[in-house]
Amino acid sequence: MHFNPPALVYIVCETIRVLLAAIMKGTVSICCFLALLLLQATAEVEELDHVLRDRSHIDETLRLATEEKAADYVAAIQKLRKIYHSSIKPMEQAYKYNELRQHEISDGEITSKPMVLFLGPWSVGKSSMINYLLGLQDSPYQLYTGAEPTTSEFTVIMHGEKIRSVEGIVMAADSSRSFSPLEKFGQNFLEKLIGIEMPHKLLERVTFVDTPGIIENRKQQERGYPFNDVCQWFIDRADLIFVVFDPTKLDVGLELEMLFRQLKGRESQIRIILNKADNLATQDLMRVYGALFWSLAPLINVTEPPRVYVSSFWPYDYAPDTSRELFKREEISLLEDLNQVIENRMENKIAFIRQHAIRVRIHALLVDRYVQTFKEKMSFFSDPELVFQEIVDDPDKFYIFKSILAKTNVSKFDLPNRDAYRDFFGINPIASFKPLASQCSYIGGCLLEKIEKAITNELPGLLSSINSGKQPGLSSCEITGCGEKPKNRYRKN
Repeated sequence: MHFNPPALVYIVCETIRVLLAAIMKGTVSICCFLALLLLQATAEVEELDHVLRDRSHIDETLRLATEEKAADYVAAIQKLRKIYHSSIKPMEQAYKYNELRQHEISDGEITSKPMVLFLGPWSVGKSSMINYLLGLQDSPYQLYTGAEPTTSEFTVIMHGEKIRSVEGIVMAADSSRSFSPLEKFGQNFLEKLIGIEMPHKLLERVTFVDTPGIIENRKQQERGYPFNDVCQWFIDRADLIFVVFDPTKLDVGLELEMLFRQLKGRESQIRIILNKADNLATQDLMRVYGALFWSLAPLINVTEPPRVYVSSFWPYDYAPDTSRELFKREEISLLEDLNQVIENRMENKIAFIRQHAIRVRIHALLVDRYVQTFKEKMSFFSDPELVFQEIVDDPDKFYIFKSILAKTNVSKFDLPNRDAYRDFFGINPIASFKPLASQCSYIGGCLLEKIEKAITNELPGLLSSINSGKQPGLSSCEITGCGEKPKNRYRKN
């Protein structure tokens, strides 16, 4: 059984009631009453001090006492921003990639810290877990917790010079942050978005996002904003996703099923947490663990299931007669997992930008192929709208996607959905795009060659320099300019 402050208040009140009844009967004197009351209060304070859990292993596992090499990290970020703005973003803008994927990378996203996202049913201990990791319990700044659904907002806990709260409309309006794209979800959502800044060693390296608990009997329109779309936005940008359950909430409803559909493709970032495990005896815990996998098995269609952590993540000591050593080892394993994300944040960011560049390149090649096919099929008497509509409706008839696979180093598993381009060209006329062969200039070079150079040379080189401990710098050609005329491989000699 856990001892907590509300329980202690109840015990003290009951003690006072019994003693007052004894005084009324004349069996206990006032002096004895005061002495017993003092002893009772002292005992309860000692009991409270006893049940608080030691947090020293958190600082040790996350290595919060070690200083980071800030200069190397800043240099790598600057180099990454330069590669993105000079080699990737021009192709994005030329072929309107943001209209296809609705994902435009901002400077705030490039420079942002790793994001850890907490998802799960209501009152399973998401907010308590954040309080425990940051040591906020019994402080004025702790996240509110309770047995009822308590978190109705998306709460972003981030580093700041002083403790303060930031309204959602302010976070969306600040272009230096990575949350400005959230403005597209409307003002109702921004009222449900709040940021908390505080000076903390852990928050210097990571940002926590606490989400409203999933309530299966609530429809999405009752929230007043597109809850699933907002969750998808955070899922797409999270470096680590904790999906939290407790022994009393293992059932899977429609909203939780939709959430796991949104997590498809992000299995490597997902960690399942069975919280409040010390409330159960060992035999019951084994049964609950099996029931959790039984519930989640239809939702996670991967050969290797996500890692599951079984423990009790809150500031008070484990309940007696439970598997304390197991819970402690599980907690340390989770902290090591979190530390791995922090240590590899630069490598993950480079890999993310490179993956984004590959998608932009494939999109540009496909649009270029649509443009070329349209020009080939057009004649003097052809109706442009009918010709292009035929191409968009049946791209396989004109070998749009197959020609990309045959001529370029593109995997068929990276190709986007064909139907997406029907919607894309519905709002972007084909005449607004130029062929890749004409996307070259003497000063700026060719867009395709620049993005291919970033994918094959520049980003892998930056990653190698970080892994080898070198400080990434500018090459001599980037500093002085080599004066080499860009080659256009699409121009006929």
